[in-house]
Amino acid sequence: MTAFGYFLSCEEFTPAQLIDQARAAEQAGFTLLAISDHYHPWNDAQGSSPFVWGVIGALSQVTRLPVTTLVTCPTVRLHPAVVAQAAATADVQLVGGLRLGVGTGEALNEHVLGDRWPPFDVRAEMLEEAVTVMRELFTGRQVSYSGSHYTVENARLYTPPKDGRIPVYVSAFGPKAADLAARYADGLVTLAPDTDLIGRYRAAGGTGPVVGGVKVCWARERERAVKTVHELWPNDLLPGELAQVLPTTRHFEQAAELVTEDMVAHSVTCGDDPQEHADRLRSYVGAGFDEVYVGQIGREQGGFFDFYREQILPQVT
Repeated sequence: MTAFGYFLSCEEFTPAQLIDQARAAEQAGFTLLAISDHYHPWNDAQGSSPFVWGVIGALSQVTRLPVTTLVTCPTVRLHPAVVAQAAATADVQLVGGLRLGVGTGEALNEHVLGDRWPPFDVRAEMLEEAVTVMRELFTGRQVSYSGSHYTVENARLYTPPKDGRIPVYVSAFGPKAADLAARYADGLVTLAPDTDLIGRYRAAGGTGPVVGGVKVCWARERERAVKTVHELWPNDLLPGELAQVLPTTRHFEQAAELVTEDMVAHSVTCGDDPQEHADRLRSYVGAGFDEVYVGQIGREQGGFFDFYREQILPQVT
C-alpha cells in the first residue's frame, strides 16, 4: 500500500514555518515527512533556504514521523564523512528515524565553494563512492578509506545511527541513473509517475521502495493558485538538464520566462477540486510508488491541510 507524506520545502519557507507545517501534516493524517536540502532557492521569489540539518533537529522535537531528505548531495559542497555524521545524529534524534535520499546535485547549490562542476558520469561515480563511505561510517567502526574521489582517515562516528545503518535512497531521472540506483541503493527517488523508469529500476534488480514527490497548490480560486505556482515554482516546468547545470537563481529566473501560466494550468494540480487532487495521487499509486510526498505551494497551508485531512487522504489511503 502506498504511504503518503508531506513535503517540507526549505526553498520557500522559514524554519519556523516548516516546523508548523510538520505539526499540521501529522495532525492531518500524513504518515511521513520529506524535506529538501538546498543552499539556494530556485529563484528569489521563493526566498528561503535554511540549513536542512538544523531544521531536522528541530523537527525531532515536534513530530514522531520518519523524515526523508529529498534529496541531499553528499559529494561537492559537503564531504560524505560530514554528511554521514549529520545524518547519524538526525537518525538518533528522530523518533521515526531518518531515511537519506541522495542525488548527484545541482550546480545552483554545489558550486558555491568554487569547485568545478563535473559532468553527470563523474558526479554519478562520486555519489556511489560517497554512499560507500557513509555506509562504512554508519557502522560506528573506525574508517580509513582512499578512493578515486574521497579520502577518510581514522574517522569514527561516536554517535552512530540507531541500527548501525540508514536507508539510502538514490535519485534518478533517466535509465542510466535508474540502473545505478538498482545496483547500490536501498530505494529509488523519482518525481514523475514514470512507469518506464520504475520498470527499468525493477528490471535491473532494484527491490527497494520507490519514492516520489508532487507539488500542488490548493486554493479556493483555481486562477489564483495557477498564478501562485507561476510566480513561485515555474522552475519545475523547465526541461532537460537545466536544473542540474544552471548556477544562479538569476539564470533560473531567465529560463522561467519561457514558462507560461497556461503551461502551469495544464501541468500542476491547482484549485480545490477533490477529484483532481485524488486523481493526481492515484497516478503515483498506479505507477508503483511506495511513498508519495505532497507539497503545498504558497501560503494557504491551513486550508490545504484541512482539505487533505477531510477530502483527499481518506480517498487514497
